[in-house]
Amino acid sequence: MNQAIFIGAEGVVVLVIGGGGREHALCYALQRSSSCDAVFCAPGNAGIADSGDATCIMDLDIRNSLAVISFCQRWGVGLVVVGPEAPLVAGLVNDLVKAGIPTFGPSSEAAALEGSKDFMKKLCDKYGIPTAKYQTFTNVSDAKKYIEKQGAPIVVKVDGLASGKGVVVAETLEEAYGAVDSMLVKGNFGSAGRQIIVEEFLEGEEASFFALVDGENALPLASAQDHKRVGEGDTGPNTGGMGAYSPAPILTKELESVVMKSIILPTVKGMEAEGCRFVGVLYAGLIIDSKSGLPKLLEYNVRFGDPECQVLMVRLESDLVQILLAACKGQLSGVTLDWSKDSALVVVLASKGYPGDYKRGTIIKNLQEAEVAASKVKIFHAGTALDSHGNMVAMGGRVLGVTAMGSDIAEAQERAYQVVNEIVWPEGFCRGDIGWRAVSRLPVAK
Repeated sequence: MNQAIFIGAEGVVVLVIGGGGREHALCYALQRSSSCDAVFCAPGNAGIADSGDATCIMDLDIRNSLAVISFCQRWGVGLVVVGPEAPLVAGLVNDLVKAGIPTFGPSSEAAALEGSKDFMKKLCDKYGIPTAKYQTFTNVSDAKKYIEKQGAPIVVKVDGLASGKGVVVAETLEEAYGAVDSMLVKGNFGSAGRQIIVEEFLEGEEASFFALVDGENALPLASAQDHKRVGEGDTGPNTGGMGAYSPAPILTKELESVVMKSIILPTVKGMEAEGCRFVGVLYAGLIIDSKSGLPKLLEYNVRFGDPECQVLMVRLESDLVQILLAACKGQLSGVTLDWSKDSALVVVLASKGYPGDYKRGTIIKNLQEAEVAASKVKIFHAGTALDSHGNMVAMGGRVLGVTAMGSDIAEAQERAYQVVNEIVWPEGFCRGDIGWRAVSRLPVAK
């Protein structure tokens, strides 16, 4: 790739929008890029600022496009990377692109792939993309009749954005009816739950598949797999993700090419045909159907997954600034990505009570000492702040992502938990089995 196309002598100033663990990982990878001059993160968080991976602009209102545009113009920002889904769906990218600022992320029209599950399912129907059979409902009794007819287990989802929590895998009819009531009657998910999707339960192993898209070309990223359930052995309610690892042994090269051919490329072409040209990351939540062995699409997210982004960014060896600029300019064809041969694994530390209610402002100690307790470990901050005494405190559900590299998943797992055990945070918890599926696939030493 001819770098002169993209950068002047000083390199690129980058602005990352968001303030979670995913954004910390993006800042970390961007500032390691040789063509990057400086990284800003808005709003960022205390841990990102403390780590030196970006300059955090806590008072920039990311919901106000004009304020973001004026910041970019004032600081000569040459690339904006939008992390979270809400500003994407709200149309921040549309406004920045209109102002002539190269921005990585989909327009609000294209972000409907994540913003509305009904939109995604209709696209699958129209373009022959394999997915679970489903129906969409706004009426409670119609939904319950359909559930009764289909039987349990069955899956009930809100149509709109719900921070990864608007999905109920119901083992019984009663549980499914309860999910319908919580969404359509009690309004527990607000406007996101005014319309719901009821779909068949698919048996199989889940996997995450990521591809960078420039409008017509798609470039697969390294494989990664996350742990959605809060409890060990993948039990309990769904969360935004309690840990992840990369590479994912389940995603073989053969499977990758099937996913590209049957799911990703038809989506990219379908979106273009619908007048919603997609630029950004397509994150396909897949299930490898145990009956057929073939991948089916469970859902799309239109941004880097969190916490999968953390394991991908520590393994990426290419210049991320160049890659994302190539995507913005429709120049991904011919681009190749270099990845570390090492494996990576992240353990998420969350506030006790998550994904339900939890206490904010609890103090986390020993972070700096913990980070050096094992080699090749990086702690990414998701929900941290500094209190008036300068203590690092937890301000979110998912708070830290302890990310380790190793020659295989087992070594990365060992290093991550070594560091986790050094962090002093009585009000926090984590799963003790992140990576168990991958480790169980490793050959046993004879």
